[in-house]
Amino acid sequence: MSELTITSAISIREDELEERFVRASGPGGQNVNKVATAVELRFDAARSTALSDDALARLRTLAGTKMTAEGVLVIDARRHRTQAQNREDARARLVELVRQALVRPRKRRKTRPTKGSVEQRIQSKKRRSETKRGRGRIADG
Repeated sequence: MSELTITSAISIREDELEERFVRASGPGGQNVNKVATAVELRFDAARSTALSDDALARLRTLAGTKMTAEGVLVIDARRHRTQAQNREDARARLVELVRQALVRPRKRRKTRPTKGSVEQRIQSKKRRSETKRGRGRIADG
């Protein structure tokens, strides 16, 4: 059975993917009315064994409206004129999305401003204050 390779360690089995071919709008001339060239690729990410729970959560966030409430990722490819090109495009987009979901974001480490930057900020505030103080009305003498 063939598999869709995501990384060297992770791949999606072919039976976890479902493809539907539909008629596409856009370029193609009269051919567009006769041939189903657009591809709707469905991947049931919630039931897949390839993804961990935290990777699935990140995939949900990244996919947004492309993922259904049941956890099925739907990718619609209709950029090209041929079914084969759209099929490759859909699979490439799925691989890229899953790869992004596999990357664990770095935790933010709290930092404090340096002594020099605090001093610089205070000095610039004092200069600005002096500039504004000099803008008042001139007293009649």
